[in-house]
Amino acid sequence: MHPTYPSRPPHPARAAVALLWAAAVLVGTGCSGGSPTGTGPGTASGGGCPEALAKAKAAVQRAERTGTAWNGPTTGPRAADGKSLVYVAQTMTNPGVAGVARGVREAAARIGWDVRVIDGEGTPAGIQAALSQAVTLRPDGIVVGGFDPRPTSQQLARAEAAGIPLIGWHAVSSPGPSARPKLFTNITTEVADVARVSADWVIARSGGGAGVVVLTDDSIPFARTKSELIKEELAGCAGVRLLATANIPIRDATRRTPQEVSSLLARFGDEWTDSVAVNDLYFADAAPALRAAGRPGAGPPFNIGAGDGDPSAFQRINSRQFQSATVPEPLAQQGWQIVDEFNRAFAGERPSGYVAPVHVVTAGNSGGATSWDPPGYREAYERIWRG
Repeated sequence: MHPTYPSRPPHPARAAVALLWAAAVLVGTGCSGGSPTGTGPGTASGGGCPEALAKAKAAVQRAERTGTAWNGPTTGPRAADGKSLVYVAQTMTNPGVAGVARGVREAAARIGWDVRVIDGEGTPAGIQAALSQAVTLRPDGIVVGGFDPRPTSQQLARAEAAGIPLIGWHAVSSPGPSARPKLFTNITTEVADVARVSADWVIARSGGGAGVVVLTDDSIPFARTKSELIKEELAGCAGVRLLATANIPIRDATRRTPQEVSSLLARFGDEWTDSVAVNDLYFADAAPALRAAGRPGAGPPFNIGAGDGDPSAFQRINSRQFQSATVPEPLAQQGWQIVDEFNRAFAGERPSGYVAPVHVVTAGNSGGATSWDPPGYREAYERIWRG
């Protein structure tokens, strides 16, 4: 049901993702409900984890650095003229998907291309219809924006037959080209790195002793893989107890998260010290329930989002209101990268291979910003496109 994609050479982090992906398939039918599932008696507790704690602190310290120089591509083909793109969005209510769409539009305007966004509205039928419409429009390229493209195999076949290249954002579990489904490349940070550093942040913040809730969306394979990797990293510290995994589809997060959070508070009370969510938006929806329960905005629970780093997440972090940290994607940069990768595809060249490094944002290092927008990429891409 969720095969791995033999599109890149083996890599330790990607191998771990593939194994967890396969494991998730075997148990997936038992994880489709919306109610949190606790780990039950016998979960690791007490005793601390000196080695894991030291490793986590070092990893978080590296990821919190700011002001690093652009380490992406500096060479490539001159801009093609008059191209058109269609961005098919999983749902524009997902801040990450919407943020990348804005980046694509911005970059396309600089390069002189047209962009149209079609919203799949978060449902399989809506996504299939949106992708069908995109293929019918016969653009020069189509973006698979934040959804698993395999259920749209008929639409993918039509795009391939029409010679339309596809580029994914969070479409498969690894960055780079994909053979099945066929993508020129997939843009994402390394999911294993994001998962690991978000779990490390919890271990480091708590000094190796925490009660954790993980919030995820099992309907999105990318998200499910990320949450499994988060739990694997947390399990490496004996003092961290996984209290529950809450499966809340992103499309239903606004409606269902407050009720789930209230239920978790009733079940675990002060045992619940930290949360890791696969997407920051869960904490926007959790805030009213936490506030109603009298929980302080600065925590506990101390909440970290393992993506995507939208402006509302930065606002919650900066104001210390029910979110302490995020591992943001550089959404605008990834939108610019998508345009650059299409330009390489149109020129018959290979993908750039660039993968943005992970970064952790807190109130202490955000500088009051409302997005993670690393310096230098706009100038670098424009120099490439000018030739």
